[in-house]
Amino acid sequence: MDPEIQKRVDYWLSGPFDEKTKEQVRLLQKDPTALVDAFFAELSFGTGGLRGLMGAGTTRLNIYTIRLATQGLANYIFKQQESTKASVLIGFDSRHHSLEFAQQAAQVLAGNGITVYLLDALRPTPYISFACREKKASAAVMITASHNPKEYNGYKVYWSDGAQVVSPHDTGIVEEVEALKDLSSVKLAPLTSPLIEITSTAALDEAYLKAIRPLQVLKKPIALKIVYTSLHGTGITLVPRALADWGFSTLHLVKPQVTIDGNFPTVVFPNPEYKETLKLCTQELERIDADIAIATDPDADRIGVVARHKGASVRLNGNEMAAICAHFLSTKQTMPPQAAFVTTIVTTELLKKIATASGIALIEVLTGFKYIGEKIHLWETTPQGGKHFVFGAEESYGCLWGTHARDKDAIIASCLIASIAAQKKLEGKTLVDALHEIYTLYGVHREQQLSIDFTPGKIGIERIQALMHTLRSNPPGRMGDLSVSYIEDYKTRLKTTLATKKTSPLELPISDVLLLRLEDDSRLIIRPSGTEPKVKIYAATSAAPIEDIQGSIQACDQHLKVLLDAIKKHILCQN
Repeated sequence: MDPEIQKRVDYWLSGPFDEKTKEQVRLLQKDPTALVDAFFAELSFGTGGLRGLMGAGTTRLNIYTIRLATQGLANYIFKQQESTKASVLIGFDSRHHSLEFAQQAAQVLAGNGITVYLLDALRPTPYISFACREKKASAAVMITASHNPKEYNGYKVYWSDGAQVVSPHDTGIVEEVEALKDLSSVKLAPLTSPLIEITSTAALDEAYLKAIRPLQVLKKPIALKIVYTSLHGTGITLVPRALADWGFSTLHLVKPQVTIDGNFPTVVFPNPEYKETLKLCTQELERIDADIAIATDPDADRIGVVARHKGASVRLNGNEMAAICAHFLSTKQTMPPQAAFVTTIVTTELLKKIATASGIALIEVLTGFKYIGEKIHLWETTPQGGKHFVFGAEESYGCLWGTHARDKDAIIASCLIASIAAQKKLEGKTLVDALHEIYTLYGVHREQQLSIDFTPGKIGIERIQALMHTLRSNPPGRMGDLSVSYIEDYKTRLKTTLATKKTSPLELPISDVLLLRLEDDSRLIIRPSGTEPKVKIYAATSAAPIEDIQGSIQACDQHLKVLLDAIKKHILCQN
């Protein structure tokens, strides 16, 4: 075994760890591959902060890795401000050990003399972003693994602006964590410490609902029949209240799925991107003949929507919802001066056409909603010439309307989607009609995604790294019958035109992302996931507006299938 890995294992067997944890390590020793996976590295911040499988080991989420991460956070906070003025708000979701991990983080922060606002009940992730600013905290921590399977948990860090940490804060925190040699550096106070304030969510709930109330579009009670599921997570605490506050009184809950349960017993993956996850809410939608069904993931930052249309139940993906919301806001709402939409480089390019047509700036950032939150803070702190954030969206079923939070927010998204559906119902139309109207104006834009999964652990990470290296060293010149016009490599920050071999710089920061633009303007984007052991491939294409919208959709979707098959074949042949 690698000496560094063995050193970590030996420390966990002999160091200040509880006997149950040591027994788990001894059991891992019977499976060398599992042992290496648990100890081959230290957890590091990705697009969503710390995230990983729960269990014993340095690559796992457990009370000891939580303590080390929190001690590193405390040390970094002290470098930014006086310790006597520092405070951190902590929230947690419905996953196993989330409350325990939140309490451990609170004890470490209090042990370092930092005031802690530990919420008295579980709440959504975007709520933590909001509450961080509401309490004027130095930072916030949310214990969640969002939409991942039940075996996962995570640790998201927000800075005082309410946005997830980005450079230099993310790297600064990691450096502080890596500087900790062992658990002897961790300071731990009792949970009864006077620095730990068990913070009532009742007042914060009212403050959140008050903050989003000015965004309300339709002022009268609305006859829209909605089905809602929280997928055993936190959305049940606020989504029904927010919808009722906005006048949506006819709400039907998917009762088996609104119970809080970290096992997520009714779904394989608690991710609203998957058709199977929406099975129960779709059945309820059809059973009671409702207008729409809304599903929020366990930490209520992502939203899935199913709409009834001409007797059928139609799932809307993240790009389609983003386009519907952006178009509605650009046409129905009065835009402030220097209005801007923000999206990611893997999200539909339809947003750019919608924004441009309305004189709204469209800013692209790297994948990860933290970069959208970063723009909000930047513009608010720019004395002159800053843009005004209105709406942000990414393809992975997340969006934000308004600046009450600095993360994707399925609560406000539920209210917005319901408002649009209600407006369309008054016109005798559906959300699907709204999408087709957009296609008529700007052309049909279609996107599909393919994931190549790898085994969690050291071997999986090495295979992903090898795959990306091979793609860079031997990029495809053709995809099916189409030639590749240019490649954007965000790791080297260079755009290369294949015909001339000329290069030009890219403006966005360094990221492990490759973009291939084809001769018909279709595109393929390849990147490793920041939170899961997989490589994600995004395909996008478009067609000019025609009368036969459905035919154009089918043609685009078939083209995307061909492109994804071609890039998958290329990758498998090279690896």
